[in-house]
Amino acid sequence: MRVKVDEDLPRAVVRMLRDRGYDATGVVEQGMGGWKDPALWQAVQAEQRFLVTADKGFADVRLHAPGTHAGVLLLRPGQDGIRPMVELLARVLESYDLEILAGAVTVVTPRGVRIRRAKR
Repeated sequence: MRVKVDEDLPRAVVRMLRDRGYDATGVVEQGMGGWKDPALWQAVQAEQRFLVTADKGFADVRLHAPGTHAGVLLLRPGQDGIRPMVELLARVLESYDLEILAGAVTVVTPRGVRIRRAKR
């Protein structure tokens, strides 16, 4: 699965995804750091990548309806810092293969996981 990691997440997230076999790349690695959200979203869509981010705007289902993209995983740890973000992603990866989240908007907090899929 092809994954893009937003610039608001630590590089450790890219490494963690690669270690799990995902074709992961970071926004900063690709020289996209500082891009406005609409331009970044277009690039993610052009590459058909699943987006992992901490930016709530990408999880707005009114703008990015489930089923119209490769998927969004929004990480919302209860604390600031690299460790809470990495621990939250590790928890997700223990329970889910990102393939089953494809096309969905998934929000992960310390309290749980909410998956929004396309309406049928």
